[in-house]
Amino acid sequence: MEFSFSTEIGGETLSISTGKVAKQASGAVMVQYGETIALVTVVSAKDERPDVDFLPLTVEYQEKIYSAGRIPGNYFRREIGRPSDKETLTARLTDRPIRPLFPKGYGFETQVIVTILSMDKVNDPDILALNGASAALMISDIPFEGPIACVRVGRVDGKLIANPTIAERENSDISVIVAGSKTGITMVEGGGNIVSEADMLEAIFFGHEQLQPIIGIQEKLIAAAGVEKRVFVPKEHDPELVEKIAATASEKIAKTVTIPGKMDRSKALSALKTEIFEGLGEEYAERKKEVSKVFKDLEKNICRNMILKQGKRIDNRAFDEVRPIACEAGLLPRVHGSALFTRGETQVLGVLTLGSGPDEQRIETLNGEENRSFMLHYNFPPFSVGEARRAGGPSRRDIGHGTLARRAIAKVLPAKEDFDYTIRIVSEVLESNGSSSMGTVCSASMAMMDGGVPITAPVSGIAMGLVTDGETTVVLSDILGDEDHTGDMDFKVAGTADGITALQMDIKVRELSKDILTKALDQAKTGRLHILDKMQEAISIHRDEMSPYAPNVYAIQINPERIGDVIGPGGKMIRSIQSETNTRIEINDNGIVKIAAVSKEEGDRAVQIVQDIGMDPEIGAIYEGKVVKITDFGAFVQIKPKTDGLVHISELANYRVKQVSDIVKEGDMIKVKVLDVSRDGKIKLSRKALLTDEKKPEDK
Repeated sequence: MEFSFSTEIGGETLSISTGKVAKQASGAVMVQYGETIALVTVVSAKDERPDVDFLPLTVEYQEKIYSAGRIPGNYFRREIGRPSDKETLTARLTDRPIRPLFPKGYGFETQVIVTILSMDKVNDPDILALNGASAALMISDIPFEGPIACVRVGRVDGKLIANPTIAERENSDISVIVAGSKTGITMVEGGGNIVSEADMLEAIFFGHEQLQPIIGIQEKLIAAAGVEKRVFVPKEHDPELVEKIAATASEKIAKTVTIPGKMDRSKALSALKTEIFEGLGEEYAERKKEVSKVFKDLEKNICRNMILKQGKRIDNRAFDEVRPIACEAGLLPRVHGSALFTRGETQVLGVLTLGSGPDEQRIETLNGEENRSFMLHYNFPPFSVGEARRAGGPSRRDIGHGTLARRAIAKVLPAKEDFDYTIRIVSEVLESNGSSSMGTVCSASMAMMDGGVPITAPVSGIAMGLVTDGETTVVLSDILGDEDHTGDMDFKVAGTADGITALQMDIKVRELSKDILTKALDQAKTGRLHILDKMQEAISIHRDEMSPYAPNVYAIQINPERIGDVIGPGGKMIRSIQSETNTRIEINDNGIVKIAAVSKEEGDRAVQIVQDIGMDPEIGAIYEGKVVKITDFGAFVQIKPKTDGLVHISELANYRVKQVSDIVKEGDMIKVKVLDVSRDGKIKLSRKALLTDEKKPEDK
């Protein structure tokens, strides 16, 4: 049977239906908002993966170009196998809030696939993915502690709105995706145009209120079409083994986890685990993996109890204390800007490269092609965590972290008309022990200031953590990697001294309350300002001069009717100019010419050539031109390619001229001044205006 339920969100109808398509999946729904439609399916294997110690969940989000009535622009004219950044980010956005809601120990291979079938170019399909994933899971036999739902929150002209259209988002100073349950927040992703913590909290809980009707229609769908959940009993550790390991290892683990230095601590824990295993004897020789799991769980509980019961962190910092920070700008001589940011054992090198228009990133989206003049790429090599593994292309994590940092920095970039460059930042993570993404924000901000990019304000970032047992809750500033693994929250907040530019929150518990989020944001602000102070000790404002190796970019306006003259037949003229001046030139249909040059001298030369060809003569300008034709009433002089003007016989000399040929002949080079340019483009020139004391030949 088919079932469909709908509600109104942000002035548009959102509906979720099931029973019509994809009926062999464990759960399948169609989610429609406006004329944007997503098919969301979920399948969980019938057989459990043996000895798996993680949730084998994958989420795939795929945008079909046909959904927007277009044919793909690539060579193959089909959707290529590698997902776009948007698809990767939306898959992560869907995965993160649903992952904690599966039962602990669930080892059945599970896959969520979101397919965008129709896109109205008004409503972004990304928010349909999570809503559909929750609904599909809830009506399936898969155990899942939902439902949850999500909305995007924008603020236009001071008013909060749910699910703003793509056009409305252009004018929105807040844009966050909020996921939640009936009673709390489960995920936040987005940012703002330097907004206060209070405004951001208001937006988050406005979103929580707006998503409630979506949970309501999911509940109706479950009642109508839900099936009985499969029975899942999580495997428990052998109580005797747990007791033996706890008795022999608890005290030693408590001492070991407080060893300063990530690598030393990790090495000591590994040695202790080996010692414990060997001490168990032959009886447990075949149960090494189980022993490892018990040891890991014991280590996690000890670290958590240390925070909750003893009030201390593994590195003895106060709960709101930030690790030692070292900042340095201008490390690399040949790049256009660079900075090294070190916080504890997390170290990130930010490198700036500047380019011109042709260097912009071109992206194919459902709305068509877009150009991106600011890029931030995040690299996480294996050596940064002391590992040796295959180094491939960017992972989902790399893309996610880079996008978060890009969002944080984008709000402080100068206007394009003030700084007409393509900007690329590369973040090289050299060491990692917690929040390399926020280290990326800090190093990127300093690298741009080092390169002379006039950002409006420096940006810093911090990662907040949480440990809670339901009764006691502790918020941690600047979490270590181990605190991230054993804690209940990873809340990244970036911004300037005046407000937030980006944030991302993931949790491992079911939900968070407003009080906890308020405390986390307030504590994050204190930490963020402390980090900014340390950054500004190294570099406080952008440098007055750019690197001598950065390109010089010029923008000039020519007469659009002369674009063809600058380009030349088959591009011959523009190629000649670029070759002669060692520059890169691009021209748009409005006659704006952008020139990128390695040196100022080459740039000035290219500007002069383009102006000579493409700009109409200005009254008062002086040219040296060639006499191309003589008539009884004057001489025509070519002052630039395809541009002639008339020197009337009365303007040839400062005395009366009988014949034009007495003064000039065809082929002569003479200096002339522009007297006037008529509406129809006729140019009046004068030779006389440049003469001071010329006499008639018979007077000499």
